[in-house]
Amino acid sequence: MKPLTDILEQRISAAIQAVTGQADCLALVALSKNPKFGDYQANGVMAAAKQLKTNPRQLAGQIVEKLELEDLCERPEIAGPGFINLRLKDDFLAKRLLEMNTDTDRLGIDKTDAPQTVVVDYSAPNIAKQMHVGHLRSTIIGDCIARLYDFEGHTVIRQNHIGDWGLQMGMLLAIDEEKKNDLASKQKKDARGTVLMPPKDIEKIESLYKDAAHRFSVDDNFANNARSWTYKLQRHDPIAITQWEIHRRLTLTACNDIYDLLSVNLTNDDVRGESFYADKLADVVKTLEQKGLAVESEGAVCIFPEDFKNKDGDPLPFIIQKSDGAFLYATTDLAALRYRIQELHANKVIYVTDARQAQHFQMLFATAKLAGWTDDNIQLEHVTFGTMLGTDGKPFKTRTGGTVKLKDLLEEAVERATAVVEEKNPDLPADQKAEIAKAVGIGAVKYADYSNNRNSDYVFSFDRMLAMEGNTAPYMQYAYARIKSIERKAEGKVHIESELAGVTTLNFTDDAEKDLAKMLIRYDQAITIAANECRPNYLTAYLYDLAQSFSRFYNACPVLKADAAQQPVRLLLCDLTARTIRHGLETLLGIQVVDQM
Repeated sequence: MKPLTDILEQRISAAIQAVTGQADCLALVALSKNPKFGDYQANGVMAAAKQLKTNPRQLAGQIVEKLELEDLCERPEIAGPGFINLRLKDDFLAKRLLEMNTDTDRLGIDKTDAPQTVVVDYSAPNIAKQMHVGHLRSTIIGDCIARLYDFEGHTVIRQNHIGDWGLQMGMLLAIDEEKKNDLASKQKKDARGTVLMPPKDIEKIESLYKDAAHRFSVDDNFANNARSWTYKLQRHDPIAITQWEIHRRLTLTACNDIYDLLSVNLTNDDVRGESFYADKLADVVKTLEQKGLAVESEGAVCIFPEDFKNKDGDPLPFIIQKSDGAFLYATTDLAALRYRIQELHANKVIYVTDARQAQHFQMLFATAKLAGWTDDNIQLEHVTFGTMLGTDGKPFKTRTGGTVKLKDLLEEAVERATAVVEEKNPDLPADQKAEIAKAVGIGAVKYADYSNNRNSDYVFSFDRMLAMEGNTAPYMQYAYARIKSIERKAEGKVHIESELAGVTTLNFTDDAEKDLAKMLIRYDQAITIAANECRPNYLTAYLYDLAQSFSRFYNACPVLKADAAQQPVRLLLCDLTARTIRHGLETLLGIQVVDQM
C-alpha cells in the first residue's frame, strides 16, 4: 500500500510540471493545519509561480484542472494566494482501512523499494564498569532507529562499540596480579595452566577498576606494571588474554541483563569493541600517510581536515597517533568506519552519541571523505542527544552526587510502578501485577525519553513519567488496555475475529469516525518521518494524537450499543487503533503493552 502522501506528491507534481513545463517543480504536500480547510494541502504552486513570474492563484486554477485525484479526494479547492486544499473521500478512507485490516503484521505498510545496508552504532558501554544513566539515551534511541529502519525493509547491522582495550585494561590486569596473591588458595587453572581469577560480579570488577585507576595516578610502580600488562595484552599473552576475557564476559553479561530489561535488540553478536580493531590501527595510519593526509606535528601523527580551526584560528589537528606511538579513539573510529564501509558494505552509518562529541564526528567524517572511503552514495550521520537532568535542572545524579547506575534507575521505576498498580488494581493476581508493573515502569522511562526532542535536555521525573494523563507510557498503555476491554465486552455479543474479517464495506455515519480513520492511515507517514529524521518523538507524538482521536471517537460514537449495521465499523476502528498503538509501542519503540491495567 503506497503512502498517501507519496501518491499526492507524485500526481500533483506531475500536474504542476504539465502546466508549467518545468521539470523540477514539487507539490510540497503537507497535512492541513486547519481541518476545516481540508485534510492535506499542496504548497508548491507559489514557488512555481515565482519561477515563472505569473499569478500563483491563476496558476493553481490551471493545475487543479489537470489534477487526477478523483479516486482519492473531493474536488480540490484553491485558497489564499495559491494553496490547493484536499479533502479525502469516504470511499478512499474505507478502502485504506480495509487494506490495513487484512495485513496482520504490517498494517498495510509496504517495505521500501530501495533497501540499503544501514549500520547503527549505539550504547557503547565500557568493560569493568556498570552501565549508568549516561548510557540510557544512546541505547534506547539507537535501538528505536534500528527498529524503524528494520521495519522499513532495510538490512540493519547493529554495532555495539564497547571500550575493551588499551591502558584501562592494563590497569585492571595489574591489580588482578596483586589480588591473586591474597586469593591464592581460591585460584584455579585451566588446561593451559593459566591462572584464572575467581568468578566476580560486575560490582566487584568495577570496584577493582576504581582502585586500579587511583593507584595508577599515585603509584609509579603500579603505573609501570599497568603499562607492562597493556603491552602483554596487545601481544596476546595467554594469561593477559584469559584475565581480560573474564572481565569482558562478566561485564557483557551485566549489560545484556540491562538490554533484556529495556527490550533492546543488542546481543554479543553485535559487539565490535576497540579490541576488534586493535590490529587494524597501524594500517590505518600507514594508509593515511601514504595518501599524504597524515603528517607529523609536534611528534604526533595528525590529519588537518579543512574548515576546522581552534579558537586562535589555527588548523585543528585530528590526532591519530601520539608521539609515544600510542593510538587514540580517533584511530579506532577510523578503522571502524573503514570496516563498516569496506567489509559490511554499509550505504549508511549512523552514530548515536551525546552532542558533546559533535566535532569529533565531523572531523571523522571529513577524514573518511579525504581518504576516499566515502562518497556521495554513502551517508554518514551523527545522531546527537541532550542531557538527562534532575528536577533541580542539573545533570541527573544520586542524592550524594554520584553517578546513577542504570540498573538501579530501572529497578526503582518498576518499584514505583508496582505501588501504582497496587493502588489502582489491588485485586489482580500477584504475577499479573508484577508483569504490568514491569511494563509500565520500564515503558515510562523509555517513553519519557522518546517523547522529547532528542537534541534537548530533559528533566527526569518519575512522577511525571508515571502519570496516567498526558503524553506518557502509562496513558498510552491504558489507551490500549481500554480498547482491549471494549473488545472483551463485545465478545459476549459477537465473535470479534470473524466479525472483523467479514467487514468488506465501511459506511461512516459520524465525523468522529472519519477523523479517527484519517488519523489511522497516517501511521506510515509518521514512521517515515521518524526514520528519516532519526527522531522517535515524531512517532510518540503520532501515537498520542491517535489515542486522543480515539478518545473523541469513543465519547461520540457508542460501540457496544451501536446498531447492527454500524457496530462492525466501530469495532474495526477500535481494533485498528489497538493494533496500531501496539505496533508503535512494541515493534518500533520496544515498549510492552498489557491487556489490562
